[in-house]
Amino acid sequence: MSKVLDEVLAANADYVEDFGDKGDLPMPPGRNFSILTCMDARLDPAKYAGLAEGDAHVIRNAGGRASDDAIRSLVISYKLLGTKEWFVIHHSDCGMETFNNEIMGDLLASSLKTAKVDASGWHDSNEGPGSTEGKFSQWLTISDQNQSVTEDVKRIRSNSMVPSDIPIYGYIYDSKTGKLIEVPEATEAGKAS
Repeated sequence: MSKVLDEVLAANADYVEDFGDKGDLPMPPGRNFSILTCMDARLDPAKYAGLAEGDAHVIRNAGGRASDDAIRSLVISYKLLGTKEWFVIHHSDCGMETFNNEIMGDLLASSLKTAKVDASGWHDSNEGPGSTEGKFSQWLTISDQNQSVTEDVKRIRSNSMVPSDIPIYGYIYDSKTGKLIEVPEATEAGKAS
């Protein structure tokens, strides 16, 4: 077994010992809201949003972007599990700001090994084989955080499966301070009607 696997299984054993009555939590989130945010390991939505187990749905992907799958999850969250408010929360110093579709496509074409980044940009090991499939993907990269939050809120709001009475709030998590900073244009675009 790997060291990481051993650590995860040991942590799980400790968790099970103190699991208590969490098995009785209802499926719908108790506080009736969802958060769409980035998968970045530095973000802990439970801490920055004051969540306990069972409180809210947290949907995570690279960049916290309103991909088709993220919207699918939000719609399920509302339609089947009763959430009434949604948050789109991106963050400062996001890795999705460090590349674009062309860079990712080129990196994957030369190798499937992990790339490295430094002050001059991304560099691949060039230890093939690679794949050209990445050149046909939209990686939903970010060039401006305020703009990306606003775009994502607008994309969710304009989806025909999203009811107009769900407010969608737009925020940026400041990775240096932990503060949530509202993106007023996004929140305005996400207003419930």
